[in-house]
Amino acid sequence: MTPHDQTSPDAAAASEPVHETDRAIATALAWAEADLDPETRAQAQNLIALVRSGNAEALTELRTAFGARLAFGTAGLRGPIGAGPARMNRVVVSQTSAGFAAYLLGRSRVLTGGNAPSIVIGYDARVNSEIFARDTAEIMAGAGVRVILLPEAGPTPLTAFAVRHLGTSAGVMITASHNPPQDNGYKVYLGDADGGSQIVPPADGEIAAHIDRLAAGPVADLPRSSQYAIAGPELLSAYVAETSAALLAGFPLAADGVATAAGSSLTIVYTAMHGVGSALAHRVFSSTGLPPVTVVPEQDAPDGAFPTVAFPNPEEPGALDLAFRTAREVSADLIVAHDPDADRLAIALPAPGTADGYRRLTGNELGLLLGWRAAERERVRAEAGERPAAGTLACTIVSSPALGAVAREYGLGYAETLSGFKWVSRVPQLLFGFEEALGYLTHPEIVRDKDGISASADAIAMARECAAEGRTLWDLLDDASARFGHFASGQVTLRLPSMAAATMLSERVRNAPPTSFAGIAVDRTLDLLTPGAAEVPANVLRFDLADGSRIMIRPSGTEPKLKVYIDTFSDAGTVPERRAAAEQTLASLETAVRQTLLDAQSEPGSGSGSGAGTESADASGASGGAAS
Repeated sequence: MTPHDQTSPDAAAASEPVHETDRAIATALAWAEADLDPETRAQAQNLIALVRSGNAEALTELRTAFGARLAFGTAGLRGPIGAGPARMNRVVVSQTSAGFAAYLLGRSRVLTGGNAPSIVIGYDARVNSEIFARDTAEIMAGAGVRVILLPEAGPTPLTAFAVRHLGTSAGVMITASHNPPQDNGYKVYLGDADGGSQIVPPADGEIAAHIDRLAAGPVADLPRSSQYAIAGPELLSAYVAETSAALLAGFPLAADGVATAAGSSLTIVYTAMHGVGSALAHRVFSSTGLPPVTVVPEQDAPDGAFPTVAFPNPEEPGALDLAFRTAREVSADLIVAHDPDADRLAIALPAPGTADGYRRLTGNELGLLLGWRAAERERVRAEAGERPAAGTLACTIVSSPALGAVAREYGLGYAETLSGFKWVSRVPQLLFGFEEALGYLTHPEIVRDKDGISASADAIAMARECAAEGRTLWDLLDDASARFGHFASGQVTLRLPSMAAATMLSERVRNAPPTSFAGIAVDRTLDLLTPGAAEVPANVLRFDLADGSRIMIRPSGTEPKLKVYIDTFSDAGTVPERRAAAEQTLASLETAVRQTLLDAQSEPGSGSGSGAGTESADASGASGGAAS
C-alpha cells in the first residue's frame, strides 16, 4: 500500500483489524521516510509509536491522515496542517504543485504553441504559508514554469490582482482564509482567457488527475529549482494606484472636483483579525483621502496563532468583541473588519440598546448597499458618456435577491450564480458581485475575486458621504427599503450526525417537495441537479413562493449540516411597515421550514438518526434599517 492508496482502512479493518493496522503503519512509515519536513516526519513517527502501543485514538488519526488524499477541487486545497496525504504539508504541496505545473505546461502548448507558462505565488501569515509558497515556487520552476514569488506575506486580493497585472498564466495563493488556526490551503487562479478568476470545472478535475499521477512516485524525484523571480515593491504600488484610481473615480465630486464629503469627520475602528490586511488597507485609505483609522492593537499585526479569537472569521460570535471594545472607547462611527487574508469584509455600526453597543451588518445588507453604489456609479458614467447604463450586478443563489431589484431600477443586467466567487467573477460585463458570506467584488476590472480592501474603502466613503448629510448607513438602508422594497433574509441550519445524513435528508425533500410553506403556495420548484439548471449540477433545491418569498435548501459540502436560506419581501406601506411585514413572514417561514425538515427526518429510513438539532443564523433584514 502506497501513501496514495485510496482504499478505506475502515472497510478492511472489520475483517482483518490486525493486518489492516500493520498496513496503515507501513503506509505511515513510508510517508515519514519520504517527508521533506522534520516536524511532520516526527508527527508521523510519534503517531506510529502510539498506534503500536495500542492507542485507539492514534489509530483513528492514522487511518484518517494516511487512508486517503486531500481532495483537490475548485477551491484548490484546504485542510489541517499535519503529516499524511490527507493533511496540508510540504509533501502534499509539492505534489500538488507538480501536478498543477504539468497542467499549465499542457495548457500552454494548446494556447501558445509551447511558450513557457508563468505563475505568480502569494502567501499569507498562517503557519507554514511561506514554506509552502517556496516549495510551490521551486517545484514550478523545476518543471519549467516561469515563477514570480511575492516578497512577503500579503492579502489574497493582491495575488489575484497580480495575475491580471503581470499577465501570468496562473496564480497560487497559500491561505486558508478565515479557517481555524490549524488549517492552511492552496488557492488556484487561471490567467489568459480565464482573466484571473479561480478555477472551475473541468480544470479542477484535469489538475487533480495530474496530481494523482505525479503523487504515485517519490516526492524526492520531483525536480526543483531556485531560479525564480521575487516581485518588487512596484507590484504593491500598482495595486494601491489602480485600486485608488477606481475608487476615486466613483466618489461623488463637488464643483471644485474634490470629493463632496472630504471634510466630514468620521471615527473608524479597524481590525485585521491577526491577518495581513492592515498595511495595504492603510495605504489605500490614505491614497484615497479617507479618514485615518484606529486599529485594534491586539489584532493588527499578523499572527498565525490567532491568539484573541477562537475562529478568525468576522461572522463568528465573539470575533468582533475587541473591535466593539475599541469602538466604545473612541465612540466610533464605524467598525471595519477584514478576515485574515483580507478578502472578506465586515462592517458594524452603532446600535444603541444592544449588548455591545454595535451591530454588524449582514452580508446581504452590505451587499445591497455596495451594489446600489455600483449601480449609481455606472449611472453617472453613462450620463457623462451620453450612453445607456450597461453591465451586470451579480450575487450567489443563496444571497438576497435585493440586488435584482437594484438592477431592474437602473436598467442593468442581473445574474445569480452558484456559490463561490469562481462563478461570480465570470459573469459577463460584471459591475459588482457579492455573496452573503461577507464577500464583495466592487471593482472587477482590477481584481477577479472578492476583495475586502477595495470594498472597505467604498464602505468608508459611503459612510462619510452619509455623515456629511448628518445621516448614517442605517438611514441609507431605510432609503433602500423605500426605493426597492424591504428584503429580509434568514438562515436555518440543521446539524446532523454525518454529511451522508444531510444529503439523504435533502433527497427526501427532493422526492416529496412541499407545495406550501406557512400557508404560502409554492409557485415554482427548481432542482439545480437538473442538467442545464445551473452552470454545473448542484445539490440545491429552490422554492419560489406565491408572495415573492424564496427558500433554498442545500447540504453543506464541508460539514454535516443541511442549510436553508430564506428571503422575504414587502413593498406595501411605510418603511417600518414593510420591515415588519417582511420579518413577520420570515419568522413564519423559518418555523415552517423547521417543521418540513422534522417531518422529512421522521420518515422511516431517513437515516438522520438522533442528535440532530437546528440553529439559526442572523436573520436581520437584508435592507433593514433598524439598529437592533
